[in-house]
Amino acid sequence: MESPILKINEIFHSIQGESTKAGLPCVFVRLTYCNIRCVYCDTEYAFYEGVDRTIEDIINEVKSYDCKLVEITGGEPLVQENVHVLMNRLCDMGYDVMIETGGSLPIENIDKRVKVIMDLKTPYSKMEKKNRYENIQHLKPSDEVKFVISSREDYDWVKEIMAKYDLVNRVEQILLSPVFDKVENVELAEWILHDKLNVRFQLQMHKYIWNPETRGV
Repeated sequence: MESPILKINEIFHSIQGESTKAGLPCVFVRLTYCNIRCVYCDTEYAFYEGVDRTIEDIINEVKSYDCKLVEITGGEPLVQENVHVLMNRLCDMGYDVMIETGGSLPIENIDKRVKVIMDLKTPYSKMEKKNRYENIQHLKPSDEVKFVISSREDYDWVKEIMAKYDLVNRVEQILLSPVFDKVENVELAEWILHDKLNVRFQLQMHKYIWNPETRGV
């Protein structure tokens, strides 16, 4: 039987720049295609660029890096149905698997061994209406919810969403990330401290290690 196919934008070994795994070596599998268009997107090249590769070929490249932490990302990885085959296989092989998804597509069929990092879209993104809030009921305690913040309006909106869906008691971590070069790091940090918000402030660490425009990191 032929191995299923995924259109892959890039596979690379780098330092995890975000989430509770920040700072750890990680293999990233970036899938092609995305169903939304956030105004601050930093991976527009993944919308269309990619090569068809078999699941076996992808797994063999992942294995070559000798690293047990793997993140499936995009684009929007859930656009391609065969991503579930890849995640299941990697979990079966003992990998610590994460997926970063924009929250606009169903997550209930994701293997329960996979850590879901769901990026709910704030007003500034212009994609707020694409948020699929029914996904929240399918989040596991070990999953994480991410918000990308570009303004005080975004921050205040995040507080409302956190309260409405009781996110603090639903998931392990809520991540607040400033839009790179859009909102000052110290400004967001001070808002969080003032409100005693139970969240994790995060930076995109890889953009401080390498040039922010560098691919494959």
